Amino acid sequence: MDDQACPRCKTTKYRNPSLKLMVNVCGHALCESCVDLLFLKGSGSCPDCNVPLRRSNFRVQLFEDSMVEKEIDIRKRVLKDFNKKEEDFATLREYNDYLEEIETIIFNLANNIDVVGTNKRIEQYKKDNKEIIMKNKAKIGREELELEEILEIEKQMEELRRAEVIKMEEEAKKQKIREKEALIDELMFADGDAKGILSTFAQTVANKQEEAVPVLPKVTQFSSGVKFTRGSGQQPLPFIEEGPLYKYEAPPQPDRVGPDPPSVQAIVNNGYLRHVRAETETEKAGGYSSTLPCLRALQDALSGLYHAS
Repeated sequence: MDDQACPRCKTTKYRNPSLKLMVNVCGHALCESCVDLLFLKGSGSCPDCNVPLRRSNFRVQLFEDSMVEKEIDIRKRVLKDFNKKEEDFATLREYNDYLEEIETIIFNLANNIDVVGTNKRIEQYKKDNKEIIMKNKAKIGREELELEEILEIEKQMEELRRAEVIKMEEEAKKQKIREKEALIDELMFADGDAKGILSTFAQTVANKQEEAVPVLPKVTQFSSGVKFTRGSGQQPLPFIEEGPLYKYEAPPQPDRVGPDPPSVQAIVNNGYLRHVRAETETEKAGGYSSTLPCLRALQDALSGLYHAS
């Protein structure tokens, strides 16, 4: 992103490492200084497309391509109203058509294709589905509230765990200071040999270090029950030795003891399919063709005609 530049002042990220590019609803980028200059009089328009802009709508550019920023902003605005779920539709086909309609609207707005007609289409949808939109917004609001509560509980648990660790570390430091002060007092006022006192102190410290230190339980999952996938506890993937590559070999043709059946092209051209049921759209999607049963029937009819007992 070092070659990114503000289209107004031509300042690049290379010449000014602290350059902060910002984007608005039109998708064109401006640096933070140019945005401030643009709104000195209280209002301004985009230097590239002359679209009226608001200072509050500018945000820091996260992606290198400003069109990505524009599409993300449009997608957020569209999905606030187009918030139906799969259970709101009678069939899966209707739900897929609804998702395709959303993508078409986002594509048109992001690429400035029939913007007026697309906005009218959105307004008409909002009028026709006002109750469902409000109901789904309330449902999404409850789900977000529950998620925020879960995150808040996790945050509180993490803070308690961190406070417990800090408390234990401070207690260990105080204990070391008390032990050092006791050692100094003993060396100053005791009548025994200093070497013996030091060796006794070292042995005592070693015995304390060998004692089991209480370890806080390591958190391995969220409060929702979802386990962490990162960390040192993740097991490496086993290495599987691959064998030789598969080589396709055509199966041997059986001796039909009869004339060869016509080819698929001949079946289509010579009218064999006039008495065969045509395949449906579902069957065609699965790879089925009406030429297959016709060819099989011809093969069965012609096989064995040359057989002589």
